[in-house]
Amino acid sequence: MKAKTKAPLLAFLAVLLVVATVFVTMAFLTAEDTVVNTFTVGKVSISLDEEDVDDSTPTAARDQANKYHLIPGTTYKKDPVIHVAADSEDCWLFVKVENGLADVLASSLDDQMKTNGWALLTGTTDVWYQTAAASAEDDVKVFESFTIKGEATYLAKYANAEITVTAYAVQKDGFAAPAEAWSATFGTPPAETNG
Repeated sequence: MKAKTKAPLLAFLAVLLVVATVFVTMAFLTAEDTVVNTFTVGKVSISLDEEDVDDSTPTAARDQANKYHLIPGTTYKKDPVIHVAADSEDCWLFVKVENGLADVLASSLDDQMKTNGWALLTGTTDVWYQTAAASAEDDVKVFESFTIKGEATYLAKYANAEITVTAYAVQKDGFAAPAEAWSATFGTPPAETNG
């Protein structure tokens, strides 16, 4: 009887040995690989300033607010500059100029802006655009000065008038045209004012 129980036991052990060998072989025939993705986030960064013509910031050459004493026939330095940070993405630059002195200026600010590469955004009279590349820090001039008409006799009513310049930047990637970038970001073009 011992011979009869040994044979099935030996057969069972043989099968167990084969199964164990197959599992060990399967363990050695595996592979593994990994892909790691690192994500960064782009940004658009600008600042806007102009020369400190009224010495209101004695420790800095640039300022964000100047006061002017208006005299007919006089030219005033006003040179708003948009600074695009070096690590910014390519972007559409927009500038809105609200000119409360338009009626008493000897010439429009528009000509200076065109010379500096600005184009008027379709459907507006006071929003201008151009493109800034991300390759290096850009300083983008808006305009340089304004001149009061020599025959401006009613300057008193302009005592509290302002020229307000507001800069905007929108990533260029994803927008084929400036109007598309403006509309997607800010909605319809802003209310029109004097240019």
